Amino acid sequence: MVDPEAMVTDSRMKSLLSVRAAIEKKAAELVLLEMRRVSSYTDHFLICSGKSDRQVQAIAQRIAEVLGEVGIQPLGLEGMSEGKWVLMDYGDLVIHVFLEPIRRFYDLEGLWIDAPRIDLQKGANLGESETESETETESEPES
Repeated sequence: MVDPEAMVTDSRMKSLLSVRAAIEKKAAELVLLEMRRVSSYTDHFLICSGKSDRQVQAIAQRIAEVLGEVGIQPLGLEGMSEGKWVLMDYGDLVIHVFLEPIRRFYDLEGLWIDAPRIDLQKGANLGESETESETETESEPES
């Protein structure tokens, strides 16, 4: 079990918790960018999409709940009531939850093209060892 106090200062663990929370609410097209080399104000950007304003709100609410459970509160939260683009600022992690057409319009991945992408399938760059579910997925034959 991870010590909750350690998570507060670890942007990798914040990112991992946020990714898992977003997946719980069926977020689409999750992208985690390593921002340390290209930005002075944050370590990671998490970008994901929802298919409706309600789904965007649900994704953002779940992320806030999961991080709140371990004592991590946002420094800023914008766009929750509209559900088109929710911006969640956790200092070393900035989360963008978009409605799909809004995400395409603003194209943050294109804007930050020089930022390395972290492979969310492996989780290795987030400091997580391979989990049982990943091992099971890898051993299943593709159809």
